[in-house]
Amino acid sequence: MKKKTLVLGASPNPERYGYKATEMLSEYGHTVIPFGIRKGEINGKPMVNELPKDTDFDTVTLYLNPTHQREYHDYIIGLHPKRVVFNPGTENPEFEQQLIENGIQSLEACTLVLLRTGQY
Repeated sequence: MKKKTLVLGASPNPERYGYKATEMLSEYGHTVIPFGIRKGEINGKPMVNELPKDTDFDTVTLYLNPTHQREYHDYIIGLHPKRVVFNPGTENPEFEQQLIENGIQSLEACTLVLLRTGQY
């Protein structure tokens, strides 16, 4: 099943994991929206610099450290995705608890590994 995914903290830098995740999600056929503060593109797909108004995301995958996540807490909860993936280095127990209290699955995992192992 294909899952519409918001990559929060995407980067136009091919060395960054937000870039790699956007690329791999697309390769696996998922609809992916790369959001980041920098302008640019990932494999010809333009980076989004304004928060999407869509509310039909299955997954939000985070590439922002907990300090930078804070400004997006209400936005993510308002999207009410099925799950939020906290990639390595983004773990945030306080926010994870808020998500659970709002009926959103919180998952500490690596998006790249989930995709490669068929668990995404």
